[in-house]
Amino acid sequence: MFGKFEWARDLGNPILPPNTGSKYDSTRCMNPFVVCIADEYRLYYSGGDEEGCQRICLATASVDDPTKFKRHGVILNLGGVGAFDAKWCVLPCVHQFGDRWFMYYSGHEGSDLGLQSFPGIGLAISEDGIHFERYSSEPVVTGDQTAEFSNNRGVAGGGSILEDVQADGSVRYRMYYTVASGVKSDDVRIDQEKHCAVCHSDDGIRWTDHQLIMSPQKEVANEDVAVAAPFVWRDGDVYRMLYCGIGTRWGFYSISEAVSTDGYTWDRGDGDENITLAPNPGCEWESQMVEYPCVVQEADQLRLFYCGNGYGKTGIGTAIAKIPCA
Repeated sequence: MFGKFEWARDLGNPILPPNTGSKYDSTRCMNPFVVCIADEYRLYYSGGDEEGCQRICLATASVDDPTKFKRHGVILNLGGVGAFDAKWCVLPCVHQFGDRWFMYYSGHEGSDLGLQSFPGIGLAISEDGIHFERYSSEPVVTGDQTAEFSNNRGVAGGGSILEDVQADGSVRYRMYYTVASGVKSDDVRIDQEKHCAVCHSDDGIRWTDHQLIMSPQKEVANEDVAVAAPFVWRDGDVYRMLYCGIGTRWGFYSISEAVSTDGYTWDRGDGDENITLAPNPGCEWESQMVEYPCVVQEADQLRLFYCGNGYGKTGIGTAIAKIPCA
């Protein structure tokens, strides 16, 4: 069941590297989330500046050439002093609710608590998917909402949102996200511990029924530390996920696949057979790590957007995989 997708990296990678001299993305382009609107790709990402701050930015490209993006700058700036997103706004996830666009993002408050410095997932709303305003100065999802981590603080978005049509015709939404449970330590297994989770909503604002769906596997060296950033989509009668694993094998992220019949219980196969994209020692921009997957469908192929070394320090790349015939 695994190895279904054979990704061919674009020879022009990275397609969106940091922009030297820019005031908003000169040091990092990370966390790609792509939405297709008519004949345009909108690439939402987090840009890092020279002072170490990160903001949500936008770039666009024609669907005819999704490797040449035009940058449009910051679309969501930092929160106020003392806010949960005072230092970083990262990991955008954009979904249309009715005639409005909701953008979920993760905040870093500016403290020195490692993963516990990410205290919430915030929400910004737009009429056009370009001009966003915060719904609230407080997060809509926090890291203490699963039964297993009721005393936890760290949380990260950047996953995906699916729609489940109910018997009465209403829609219930499910958001896949990351519980960032690690605490500062010299041991990477403690410092970077993360788990994949899901929650549910009827309106995109109030999220309930938080459940863990995937945790690190101690016996698998590419994900014995963390599993994170679950990007989930439906493929016929099954659910497919690309996610990031941190393990003692590389010490950094690689990207793996998982499959499910319901989107809650996931099959990762045996050992590391489900690795779908690994660090590439022969390519300078992604020799250390690959992470933050986002997938869009293009006719008979899938297009993957992802990051390389240094959590976006070398930028964003793309790869394609053919969809096998049924």
